[in-house]
Amino acid sequence: MQIQDKQTVSRVKDAIAKNQNYLLSIQYPDGYWWAELESNVTITAEVVLLHKIWGTDRERPLHKVEAYLRSQQRDHGGWELFYGDGGELSTSVEAYMALKLLGVPETDPAMVKARKFILERGGISKTRIFTKLHLALIGCYSWQGIPSLPPWVMLLPDNFVFNIYEMSSWARSSTVPLLIVIDRKPVFVTDPGITLDELYAEGVEQARYELPSNGDWTDLFITLDNAFKLAETLNLVPFREEGIQAAERWILERQEATGDWGGIIPAMLNSLLALRALDYDAADPIVERGLRAVDNFAIETADTYTVQPCISPVWDTAWVMRALIESGLASDHPAVVRAGEWLLSKQILDYGDWAIKNKKGKPGAWAFEFDNRFYPDVDDTAVVVMALNEVKLPNEKLKAAAIARAVNWIASMQCQPGGWAAFDMDNNQEWLNMIPYGDLKAMIDPNTADVTARVLEMLGCGNLSIDTRNLERAISYLIREQETEGCWFGRWGVNYIYGTSGVLSALSLIAPEKTQVSIERGAAWLVGCQNSDGGWGETCRSYNDPALKGQGPSTASQTAWAILGLIAAGQATSKFAKLAIEKGINYLLETQQSDGTWYEADFTGTGFPCHFYLKYHLYQQYFPLLALGRYQTISELW
Repeated sequence: MQIQDKQTVSRVKDAIAKNQNYLLSIQYPDGYWWAELESNVTITAEVVLLHKIWGTDRERPLHKVEAYLRSQQRDHGGWELFYGDGGELSTSVEAYMALKLLGVPETDPAMVKARKFILERGGISKTRIFTKLHLALIGCYSWQGIPSLPPWVMLLPDNFVFNIYEMSSWARSSTVPLLIVIDRKPVFVTDPGITLDELYAEGVEQARYELPSNGDWTDLFITLDNAFKLAETLNLVPFREEGIQAAERWILERQEATGDWGGIIPAMLNSLLALRALDYDAADPIVERGLRAVDNFAIETADTYTVQPCISPVWDTAWVMRALIESGLASDHPAVVRAGEWLLSKQILDYGDWAIKNKKGKPGAWAFEFDNRFYPDVDDTAVVVMALNEVKLPNEKLKAAAIARAVNWIASMQCQPGGWAAFDMDNNQEWLNMIPYGDLKAMIDPNTADVTARVLEMLGCGNLSIDTRNLERAISYLIREQETEGCWFGRWGVNYIYGTSGVLSALSLIAPEKTQVSIERGAAWLVGCQNSDGGWGETCRSYNDPALKGQGPSTASQTAWAILGLIAAGQATSKFAKLAIEKGINYLLETQQSDGTWYEADFTGTGFPCHFYLKYHLYQQYFPLLALGRYQTISELW
């Protein structure tokens, strides 16, 4: 297929128009775009548990959760961590727990299949710590097998070698409440009351409630945990009540007016569990607001009720704006103007937790969600700046001031190795991922190639500047992070296709000559992993097995990322991978549906690598549109 082919040009134009019309049709009246953020079933299962513990289950349509969980169970009997993964043990145990809490009997065929799946994989004793913690709350697991978290951790000063601000924002906002819960070790009575004895593969009588040993230096943490538990038993925990009171104050101070904590369900659920452990009443305004905030993350249909782990209106809005404008919509179109003004209204001008380690920065960032004052992030802020740069607003001076404030904040967040992290700076004490409590390996927020690339792309797109030395440090960081194959790791999207696309988009704008060799190697890697159908895809398993880099069934979003990376590389080096790009464009044209949309079942977003994945329901729309838009632009030059 030749780029000059008029039929292809016409098909691209039609595909763009169809998707633009679709996106314009789903814009909210206030100006933003927002679609479902899907995860595995554990979030919904844990919400069922929460309401059972609070006794607020009858005030919500939780009976619809049963239909949702049944629909997500696979033929093998288990539930998945991500689409097509073959089932995952902890996820399946939590789904089984929720069904039992909803009154489904053990004899139900779905429960029989699930039980077989769970027992074949080792049962409850082989699940992750957070699954065991949720089971301990209702007496289905012993607190003896849960790592201790001494409350005095709250009292450690900010300049101490370890304190709560050395944990990632998401770990911190989830862990501080658990200091209370784990100290109190409550066992709540639910209606119906349940046991899960049947899920112990070794038999519940033979269960050993102990932390797993690794046979290496990390077993030191088990020794420490035994000491902590002994201190608890003897009531010799220093500053116990002072720590609990400090944790309670911290939780109350960080609740948004809307009731949210941290913008994520785990922080919200854990905060509500902490208040329950402290004997707050369900009618308390703080609790009522918190429960209502959880409700706001729910999606109810005629038959089902599910809960999202987070919501992404700022992120979705900024990307839709970019895709619409770069695919030909006028920069002063009323839809993007409304969106731009809405984004301006969401800029956060308060100090958050980031200021603990960043003593110089001034507020001016954006968060992912509607309301999250304490945890804005670099990635969202950079994308919003790029979106605002492209739209023409009635008050351009206000826009320019907002952008300047955001760029200054981002510059102040640069980490020592030269890159940027998502929510904090220099949040990189890797030993925290080794503690038994941290078995999701997500206790820290170090700088990453994909977030760093977004910052540099923002600078290049907007002709913005930071200190030259700091810019050079960032470029050097990206060059060091390139893998031997030529690709880059993707922390927040699946995976090397995402990371490579982002870095190529950045380096092509900010330092094309200096980094030409790196750009060409990255582009060659993308070309080398293109699928025979013309698309690109990568499985979430590539986080566990690097041999699977760039391998997987084609998806619309990952194909778009590859095309965007190749176009950027070609613009920087004048060596366009024309055939690969054209085959990718053809894949998008062939897979677009009659209403202008694309569909993919796969999860292409990342929460915690190896442990938690996401499907952004608008990724399959705005990234293909952005790729088609940029292709249409370069086609005029070929």
